[in-house]
Amino acid sequence: MGNGAYDRPRFLPAGDAALTVELGDAVDAVVNRRVLEFDRRVRAAAIPGLLESVPTYRSLFVQYDPGLAAFAGLVEALGPLVPAEDVPAEGRRWLFPVCYGGEFGADLEFVAETHGLTPEAVVDIHLSAEYRVYMIGFAPGFAYMGGLPAALHTPRRASPRLRIPANSVALGGIQAGITSIPVPSGWHLLGRTPAQMFDLGRGDDAFLLAAGDVVRFERIDAATFAALEAAGGLIARRVG
Repeated sequence: MGNGAYDRPRFLPAGDAALTVELGDAVDAVVNRRVLEFDRRVRAAAIPGLLESVPTYRSLFVQYDPGLAAFAGLVEALGPLVPAEDVPAEGRRWLFPVCYGGEFGADLEFVAETHGLTPEAVVDIHLSAEYRVYMIGFAPGFAYMGGLPAALHTPRRASPRLRIPANSVALGGIQAGITSIPVPSGWHLLGRTPAQMFDLGRGDDAFLLAAGDVVRFERIDAATFAALEAAGGLIARRVG
């Protein structure tokens, strides 16, 4: 099928109460769009015994009640719901303010040195790209994103930090991301956004981003960061 997509989905047992449906073997927007559409169809189908579905980069994890459903029956029910072709993108588009370097991005200079660039060049390259949210995972609201320019692909830290701040704009390997809560991490910190990625006060919208969303960044200085953070509110802007 191309783009790392399988011609036929692979149904894999994940214990006695879950299964994984793989749609491809690559980090690719086409594969991910099919995963998200598959997830939408599964949720709409209300299959008896199905408890939860969780989309990832290239697969859908499905949890079920083994007293009400079985692996073979779910394979039969889920198979026809897998999209046969690419589907249109439907995610929201966002613009996030970011303060780079210094106390906000402790690894900016390291990333620059690793690639023979200046810190300013790293920021410019990072700002030039558009990032797709492939999945939410690891921590509540943590956005895993693709689209990181090849010039910034950087192996993770040899020694992970025990704690990095929430709302950090970071990169690890070929991935980009924005942390949601303080977590241990081996990713490199470029900056931080004053936007709150995870906020229970937003109710059903506690996670700011969702899989399928598209993100761009704009640079702000420390004074603007402080003012935006103090003002609160959504801060990140919907641009589509």
